[in-house]
Amino acid sequence: MTDKPYYMYVLLTADNTFYGGFTDDVGKRLAVHEAGKGAKYTRPARRHPLRLLYAEAFATKSAALRAEAAFKKLTRLQKEAFLREHGVTDFTPAPRK
Repeated sequence: MTDKPYYMYVLLTADNTFYGGFTDDVGKRLAVHEAGKGAKYTRPARRHPLRLLYAEAFATKSAALRAEAAFKKLTRLQKEAFLREHGVTDFTPAPRK
């Protein structure tokens, strides 16, 4: 049996806020968020469209959950610094359709 990775990911909402989450399938989870059926935070129409900014794989679910929790505790400026340190430089929300 192969161990599947778990991911901590960061979305940028249309109202220019960050959302951090975890999953074992980033593409599928993003589709759930975009369908308005994901986390309560990402459901409102004003937060759509969503843009995936970052995803990092972890060997265990607990490691991914710890990374998500740590990200959520950061201030906005600290979140931007974290993302820049991981190669994300564009914080432009996706254009509304």
